[in-house]
Amino acid sequence: MIKKFLESIGEYFLFLKMVFRKPEKWKIFWRQLVVESDKLILSSILLVGVISLFIGGVLVIQTASNLENPIIDKMYIGYMVRESLILEFCSTMIALILAGKMGSNISSEIGSMRITEQIDAMEMMGVNSAGFLVLPKLVATTVLSPLLMLLSLALGLVGGWIVVESTYIIPPPSYITGIKAFYNGFYIFYSCFKMSLFCFMISSIAAFNGYYAKGGSLGVGQSSTRSIVITSILILLADLIVTQLMLY
Repeated sequence: MIKKFLESIGEYFLFLKMVFRKPEKWKIFWRQLVVESDKLILSSILLVGVISLFIGGVLVIQTASNLENPIIDKMYIGYMVRESLILEFCSTMIALILAGKMGSNISSEIGSMRITEQIDAMEMMGVNSAGFLVLPKLVATTVLSPLLMLLSLALGLVGGWIVVESTYIIPPPSYITGIKAFYNGFYIFYSCFKMSLFCFMISSIAAFNGYYAKGGSLGVGQSSTRSIVITSILILLADLIVTQLMLY
C-alpha cells in the first residue's frame, strides 16, 4: 500500500515534468489556452454565481438568528458575512464544488483519449501529449480561477443584500456598513492564492488520473471518481496548511 502510494507520487511529479516542457508551438498553446478557459472557467460562472447568491442569503439569515442580542450592533452581521465569504466559502467551498465539475471534465476527456489511443497516436508523431493536452488546462485554471473567487464574493454579498432588502431582517444601511467595516485587503490576496492553488491541484490531479487511465470506459469512470475524492481531501489538507502559514 505504502509502496503503491509512493510510486503514484513519483509518477505524478514525473508527469508534471512532462507537462511543463516548453511548448513546441506557442501559437497552438495560446489557441488551446483560450479554448480551455472557455470550457473550464467561463462555463463555471453560472454554477458559481447561483450557489454564491443563495449562500450569501443563507449566511445573513443564520448570522442574524445568532446575533439577536440588542447590545450587539447589527452592522456586525454584514461584517461577519463578508469575512465568512472571503476567508472560507469563496475559495475552499467553491474549489470543492469545482473539483466535481472541472475534475470530472478533465479526467474523463483525457481518459477517453487514452482509451481510444489518441494519446498514443500523438506520441508516435513525436508530440509531447502531456504538454499539449494538459498545460493549457493548468494555466487556464490556475491563472483565471481567482476571478471566480471574486465573482463568488460579489454575488454572495449581493445575495445577502437581497435577503436583507426583501425581509428587512436587519436594516439595509447596517448591512452595507458592516460590509465596509474593518476591511483587510490581505484576506482577498489570501483567498485568491488559495483558489489558484486548489484549482492547480484539481486540474493536475484530474489530468494525471485521466492520462494513465486504463480498463476501457469503466476505467475512465473510475479515474474521474478517484480524481474527485483525492482532490477533495487534498484541498481540505492544503486549506489547513495554507491558513496556518498565512494567517498565523
